[in-house]
Amino acid sequence: MDIIDWAQLSAADQEKALERPAQSSQAQVQATVQEIIAAVRERGDAALREYAHKLDHCPDDELQLSAEQISAACERLEPELKAAIDAAYANIYKFHAAQKPCLVSIETVPGIVCHTATHPIEKVGLYVPGGSAPLVSTALMLGIPAQIAGCEEVVLTSPYPLSDAIIYAAHKCGISKIFKLGGAHAVAALAYGTESVPKAHKIFGPGNQYVTMAKRLVSDDPQGAAIDMPAGPSEVLVIADKDADPDFVAADLLSQAEHGPDSQVILVSDSAELLQKAEQAVQQQLNVLPRKDIAAQSLAKSRLIKASSLEECIVISNSYAPEHLIVQIANPQAIVKKLRNAGSIFLGAYTCEAMGDYASGTNHTLPTYGYAKTASALGTDDFRRRYTISCATPDGLRAIGETVERLAAAESLEAHRRAVSLRLEKIGR
Repeated sequence: MDIIDWAQLSAADQEKALERPAQSSQAQVQATVQEIIAAVRERGDAALREYAHKLDHCPDDELQLSAEQISAACERLEPELKAAIDAAYANIYKFHAAQKPCLVSIETVPGIVCHTATHPIEKVGLYVPGGSAPLVSTALMLGIPAQIAGCEEVVLTSPYPLSDAIIYAAHKCGISKIFKLGGAHAVAALAYGTESVPKAHKIFGPGNQYVTMAKRLVSDDPQGAAIDMPAGPSEVLVIADKDADPDFVAADLLSQAEHGPDSQVILVSDSAELLQKAEQAVQQQLNVLPRKDIAAQSLAKSRLIKASSLEECIVISNSYAPEHLIVQIANPQAIVKKLRNAGSIFLGAYTCEAMGDYASGTNHTLPTYGYAKTASALGTDDFRRRYTISCATPDGLRAIGETVERLAAAESLEAHRRAVSLRLEKIGR
């Protein structure tokens, strides 16, 4: 990776330097995904089986795991991994259970009482990436808040071959409907339903650019499903100063680069020496990784950026709006309030992002592609819907009736005005 001097770039070149690698192929991805969605909507399970064979290399036609298969997978899982999943479950559950809804009940004027209330989303679909990197942690990150929120029907899909660890994590979260489906066809099945896969009201979970595109398309369709957020290929931005440990920095960059060839990692520093040392450490550590070929493809699309100051590092980070933001500087707490756009922030040399991925308690389902400027990290509230309740007494109606009448008249909505006027005529102004 070459070092980019931010000050030497034009505004257009700065914008290009922070471009996500998948953006250039969006048109092709959208066309492919639209074709897959149409096939699933038209042919249901038959299309799912074709895509499962072709894309997931699933050897059989069974889409759903049976209760016996789930039980057998849980029995096969080695005790040490079970214990690790149990420990992570406890921490994630503790953090997410503490996320209580903020309920309000207030009398805005005498006789008018307004409330907020929540209800779990009844039917949710959880997408867990699998294949070469089965993300058992994602099963926990999605399954636990759904369990805490009390969603009535929870369906989990993950590409073949499903790991025993994912199945055990899902089972621990109380999920019994597990399907061997990945990619855009899994999202389509969850959004529209098939003979086997129940339709979900909302779909959760990260994935590659095809999964992200499928989620976007079904969320735009009134007959589709809502989604948690735009969560696609993983990304990290590290802010480091001259005193940062280059080995730690390199390890954090590689931990995201190994996710997939379309992942992106960025290191921003006001120290040219740190950038050089970190680049050398990346190359040394890369050579010992089992997924070094995948990580190398990601690194080819990644960036080392030399900033003129720590303040400029903050500006660059806020502009990029990373999914993960790691801050390895002498006093990270001093700049937290200035870090406005990030899915999740990790402060200090010993707070590696991998902790949040697995077991610290925070959720690792986060907005990517710069959506961290407007979207938030996944939480328990995402599995609930909030609504409002109003109640007026006759005195309450009298108190605001004239206000409503005038505003309705100003908008030329006579039926709105009359809904108030007729009541006031009967009860007396």
